[in-house]
This record gives sequence, structure tokens and C-alpha cells, in this order.
Amino acid sequence: MKAKKILFITQEMTPYVPHSELAAMGRELPQEIHGKGLEIRTFMPKWGNINERRNQLHEVIRLSGMNLIIDDTDHPLIIKVASIQAARMQVYFIDNDDYFLKRQMATDENGHEYEDNGERAIFYARGVLETVKKLRWIPDIIHCQGWMSSLVPLYVKTAYHEEPSFRDSKIVYSMSTSELTRPMGANFGNCIAFKEVDSSILQEFSTEVTFAELNKLAIDYSDGLTVPEGEKFKEIIDYARQKQIPVLENASATDSDAFIELYDQVWNKGKNE
Repeated sequence: MKAKKILFITQEMTPYVPHSELAAMGRELPQEIHGKGLEIRTFMPKWGNINERRNQLHEVIRLSGMNLIIDDTDHPLIIKVASIQAARMQVYFIDNDDYFLKRQMATDENGHEYEDNGERAIFYARGVLETVKKLRWIPDIIHCQGWMSSLVPLYVKTAYHEEPSFRDSKIVYSMSTSELTRPMGANFGNCIAFKEVDSSILQEFSTEVTFAELNKLAIDYSDGLTVPEGEKFKEIIDYARQKQIPVLENASATDSDAFIELYDQVWNKGKNE
């Protein structure tokens, strides 16, 4: 049996944000995978630098309206959608006024990282998973791309592990060359709490959780890992292999066959083929 439904949860994607290695992968890989006959769904954050009118985003009322509680504060979840006609691909956007309105991506206009980037990642992860539940779509593989999606593996394997949409899903996490320098903050443990997830999940990490630790947390709950440069990510590759997690090194969006092979490898692990 092979994986047939792939959920892409990406951090960035062209043409909606400026070009980067990860943004190119966010666009090209789903397109390539879709072109090979697999069913896909694609999500990304509705960053404040995305021009809604030019890119023809519109709100999906039937999917919006839920409040996500983070650190005892309600945050409305807004879902928008747009289409990339040339790729015949639809993209769902996770939006919220507190986390995304008039705000850039990881850094502000002066290049300073936002203090609540960790909290934004929490909202994004939970927002995507709640929306997929509403879509009643069951992915075989959840492919998370970039640090913004790093908390998806944790929530899928804990708080959402009994949900029909994710009960059998396998997770692939893709590192990117972009990094954060600011830790997640002293309040990250309180913010991450949801159902059976609480601050105790972070007890092996430093108090404010560094960027490197955030990636290790993602790997702890993933079934596969991809890295763009094997030499640069040697430490994280070793960490994954110690946990017997398969790794795709020097991953390129143009080599969709390598990704499909990895998807099938993690999907079939522990199953009768």
C-alpha cells in the first residue's frame, strides 16, 4: 500500500511571499506531487505582507469562526483561500488579527524577530489541524515545512491522536536554512498547553526553548525528516537517526520521486504492505 493523500503544512510559498528556498519548495513540491496523481491539501500562514486583493484571497465562512484558547486568551481563527491557477492548486491560509494582521513573517520591518513567534507557531499548528477536521479529509502523510509548522507533529501525536482525521497519519518534517535566534520565551510552556499537552513535555529542554530544541521537539514526534544540506544539518540528522527516523538529505523540490519514496517508506513502516 502506498500513501495517496498528502497534507502540506508550509511556512511560506511563492507567489504569496518573497522568494526563498523554502517558499519555492512550498509551491513546487505540492505541484509536482499533485501532478503525479496524489491528492493534496496545502496550508500556509496569512502573513501580513501577503496582498489579499492581488492574490485574490477570500474568507471561507464555513471554516472560520472558531476560537483557539492559548494561555487563557481567546484567539479567533479565520480561514482564507486562494488558487494558483497555473498549478491548478488551492491554498488555505490561517489568519488571526493578533498574530498576522499588519505583521511580517518571522521579523518586523526593522529585521527584529517577533517575541511571540513561538505562540504564533502554536496558533498556526492548531488552526491547521482544526480546519482539516472540518474538511473531513484524512491525510496519509502530513508534510510539515519550516519552523512555523514545527509543533504540528507534537499535537498530531498527542492532543489529536484519536481524531479520525489523523489517527493513522504519518509525519514528515522538513528543515529549512532559515533560523530563529530568539528563544521561544519563558511563557512558551503555558502557551503550548492543550488537552494532554502541558509544559512537562518541554522538561528536557532549556527554560525558554531554543530554535534547535524546537526542531528536536518536531523530530521527536515525526516519522521522517528532510534537510536541504546534509553537511549543515549533521547534528540534527544524527539526532533523527538515533531515533531510527529515516532522513532525506539534500532534499530538492524538483526531485519529487525522492519525496514520494520517503512518504511510502514512513507510511509502510510497521504496516503490512
